[in-house]
Amino acid sequence: MLKVYAAQLLLAVEVGEEAEASGTDLLLPAQSELIAGIIAFIIVFVVVWKFAVPALNETLEKRQSAIKGEQEAAAAERAEAASLREQYQKDIANAEAKASEIVEAGRKDGMAAKADIIAKAETEASAIKERAQAEAAGERERAEGALRREVASLSLDIAEKVVGSGLDRGASQALVDEFIADLDGAQA
Repeated sequence: MLKVYAAQLLLAVEVGEEAEASGTDLLLPAQSELIAGIIAFIIVFVVVWKFAVPALNETLEKRQSAIKGEQEAAAAERAEAASLREQYQKDIANAEAKASEIVEAGRKDGMAAKADIIAKAETEASAIKERAQAEAAGERERAEGALRREVASLSLDIAEKVVGSGLDRGASQALVDEFIADLDGAQA
């Protein structure tokens, strides 16, 4: 196989030596090829100019308008979000103010209720105290009356025993009551 490759390489070198006649022939194509190439380029250029460029321009314009629309939509959404944020902040501030008002009103109502309860308790306490004092005074008077009657009865019993049975119980009772009243007046 090496022999085949070597033979082909020698043949290529011999053909290359014959074609080296002029250096410009290597750079410039033949005149017929040059004219055919220019005509083909003009045809391709006209077809591209006529069909591809308008389609490409239309696609670019659609893309530009789509981008512009998206930017406008994004700007509108940003503005709406900013207004919503401001509205939420106002709502939060209003809610905090209302909560403060409710707490303050509750505090005032609590203080008023406390004052009412204290006033009612004081009123009830003074009423209970007055009733207790009145009951104590009544009990004292009843006890004093019972004690007077008992002292009068004992005095009469003692006087009857000392004097005998000749005393009138009703008259003696009046005399003892008068004596006890005189003692009370002397003590006061």
